[in-house]
Amino acid sequence: MLATGPMGWPPARFWRATPLDLALALQGLTPRSPAPLTRTALATLMERFPDR
Repeated sequence: MLATGPMGWPPARFWRATPLDLALALQGLTPRSPAPLTRTALATLMERFPDR
């Protein structure tokens, strides 16, 4: 179980938690997506690594 494993919650903490507590805690375990590329960043990459 995620709460008692990676999050390290003891069973008593898990059983006292609300669904919102659990949802917010789980958000911290998920990797964040990088920001989308801007046109400028894409153009820079296209210059550095042109298709051949």
